[in-house]
Amino acid sequence: MKNEKFIKTLLELLHKEYTNPKTELENWNSPEQFMIAVILSAQATDKGVNKVTKALFDKYKTPKDFAQANVEELANYIKSINYYKTKAKRIIDANKYIVENFNGKLPSDIEKLIKIPGIGRKSANVILQETLETTQGIVVDTHVKRVSYRLGLTKNTDPKKVEADLMKIIPKKEWSFYSSAIVLHGRYVCKAKNPDCANCVLNKICPKIEY
Repeated sequence: MKNEKFIKTLLELLHKEYTNPKTELENWNSPEQFMIAVILSAQATDKGVNKVTKALFDKYKTPKDFAQANVEELANYIKSINYYKTKAKRIIDANKYIVENFNGKLPSDIEKLIKIPGIGRKSANVILQETLETTQGIVVDTHVKRVSYRLGLTKNTDPKKVEADLMKIIPKKEWSFYSSAIVLHGRYVCKAKNPDCANCVLNKICPKIEY
C-alpha cells in the first residue's frame, strides 16, 4: 500500500489536471432523474444515455410518473441502450420503491439508497456525490478499480474490497474528487487497452502494475 507522500503527490497531480471533475451524464433535473440515468449507464456509455434521457425526461418527470409507466412504452424510449427491456422494468421498480418508502424523494443515506431495487453501492455513491453533495464512500466503477490497481493503491479487484482499501488511504475530504477524477482519467487516459502513458499526468509516479 502506498505511503502518505505518494498519496499527497498523486492528489496534487490530479487536482492540477482535473480542476472540477463532474459526471458526464446530462439532461437530468433532480436526484431522482439522475438515478435513472445511472441505472441506464450500466454497461452503456454516458453519451449513449444522454441521447435518450432528454426525450425520456420530457415524457416522465417524477418518480410517480415512472412508477406508473407502462413498461413497454418506457422501453421504447430507451431501446438504443443495452438491456433496455430489463432496465425499463428496473426503473419502474426502483421508482415504485421510492414512492412507497421515501415519499418520492431519494434519501441521503447510503444504507437506505442501496435498498432501492437496482441500486448497488457504486450507484448509491455516485448519486450521493453528484446530486446530494454528500460523500459516504468512494465510487468504484471499472475505471476506478483498474487505475487504482495500476497505481498500486489496492491489490484487490472486488469493488467492495477496493473501496475499503481506498477509504483507508485517501483522505475523506478527497473521496468525491478522487472518484470523479479517476473515472475521467480511466475513461480517456489510463484506458483498459493501450493506456496513454506518454501523455499521463501520473506517468512519473505510476508503478504501472499490470492489471
